Formats: sequence, C-alpha cells, structure tokens
Amino acid sequence: MRKVTGGLIQCSNPINDPAASVQTIRDAMFEKHLPLIEEAGKRGTQILCLQEVFNGPYFCPSQDAKWCDIAETIPGPTVTQLSAYAKKYQMAMIIPLYEREMAGVYYNTAAVVDADGTYLGKYRKNHIPHTNGFWEKFFFKPGNLGYPTFQTRYARIGVYICYDRHFPEGARLLGLNGAEIVFNPSATVAGLSQYLWKLEQPAHAVANGYFIAASNRVGTEAPWNIGRFYGSSYFCDPRGNMLAVASEDQDQLITAEMDLDLIEEVRRTWQFFRDRRPDTYENMSKQLP
Repeated sequence: MRKVTGGLIQCSNPINDPAASVQTIRDAMFEKHLPLIEEAGKRGTQILCLQEVFNGPYFCPSQDAKWCDIAETIPGPTVTQLSAYAKKYQMAMIIPLYEREMAGVYYNTAAVVDADGTYLGKYRKNHIPHTNGFWEKFFFKPGNLGYPTFQTRYARIGVYICYDRHFPEGARLLGLNGAEIVFNPSATVAGLSQYLWKLEQPAHAVANGYFIAASNRVGTEAPWNIGRFYGSSYFCDPRGNMLAVASEDQDQLITAEMDLDLIEEVRRTWQFFRDRRPDTYENMSKQLP
C-alpha cells in the first residue's frame, strides 16, 4: 500500500501594525511558521504545504507597491532556508511565495522542494482575481508555466493556488498530468467563498480521482479588515470524503494519511479519464462568449 502522510499549516499574521516595516512583518511571519514546520517534521509528515504567500499578510486589499519588497527570486533565500528543514525531516514541501522574476514582473508562486532538500520547480498562479478587497492584478502577473506536476519522493503532486480552485479546467489538467495529490494554498475570507470552500475542491477530487489538500489562513488582518480568514484547511480523498479538517480560528498543523492505491480503485470504477471527449471540447480553449 502506498500511504503518504500530508500536512497543512494554517497561521495568522502576528504583526498587523501599519507602522511596521514590510521586512519586520515578513520576518515575524516566517519565524512564527518555524515551530509549526518543526512540529510537522517531528510528527512524520512526508509532504507539507504552507498557505498562500505564507511569509506575510494577504496584502492585496491594498494597492501599495511597498509590498513588492516581500517578493524574491525562486529559488532564493526563503526556499534555501526551508530546504534545510525539508532535508532535516525528509519532508517534501510546498512553499508559496511572492516571486520577483525581474524588476516590475511579479508572480504568485509556489516552490516545490523534495524530501532531500532538492528544488524541483514551481507553479505560478494562473487565475488572478481583481475585485473589491482582492486587487491581485495590481501585484501579480498571470502564471505562464501551465499546470506542471512534480515527482516527490512520496507522490506526484500538483499545485493550484487560491482563486485557481474556481476553475475546473486546470484541475483536470493537473490530473491528466499525473497528479496524485493537488495542494491548494489559499487566503480566503468568510462570506460566499466559505460555502464554496468545501464544495468545489471535493468535486475536483471526485471528477479527477485524486486527493486534495487545501490550506487557508486564519484571523483578521489590519489595516484592511476585509473579513475573517476562516481556516478550515482540509484533506479530501478521491471519493470526496474529508480525511481531516482544521478549526476556523486557530493556528494549526493538521495531518492526514492518504492511501494512494485508492486512486487506482476509484478510477477503475469511475472511468472519467477513459470517457472524456476532448474532440468535442474545442470551444473550451477559445475566448467565448
């Protein structure tokens, strides 16, 4: 049996002071994560995922370019630092960061590191929202790396980031590209999205016959106060069953054991990949209506 222990960290931002420097806020959030990362390693987590842009607040309610100071190259200093923890605990990691590709070109990205600390590659968020409180197009260029999957020591994984989860097309492509587990690091607040949080992604798991691991931050973040990040990070199996669900308001590491052999069993029953009709989907790749 191919059993893998996954881990998700949900964490509140420790400094919500508009007078604090970007660097101070970033460093405090990074330091706050370290004990949770250590806990994951000590609990035998084999693949660990952090939340969206984990080392800072969700700064997109603003349109203040100072937050570009959080951006860094990938791989770069944060990936290097956390790769040491990956190697120490033999724990693959998904590390979501604000990426600086060059001056003025920034992406919402997740780096993937294997259990020996080797950098495997990155996924750039493809679907970028731009609406009240979520002015992401101000900060992020749409991804240009497609929907890659990464062969870690324990499983082949894919990454979707936050708003991506509303788009079944990429979720399907991750499955077709071999993902056994899809990780979705997020930053989403109570309201309409909370109803969808436990609806859409289990549907992706069922439609594609893979596991979903979805993380979300907790707390409120001043000065924007766009709402309460409701946590509720979870693992879901290919039948849509919840394996573990975190609280709505606590900093927390949750773990779940995933039996990857279940993927084969489910796909032999529900032959969605066999019965696809891509020859009828031509309009899906056009800008309609």
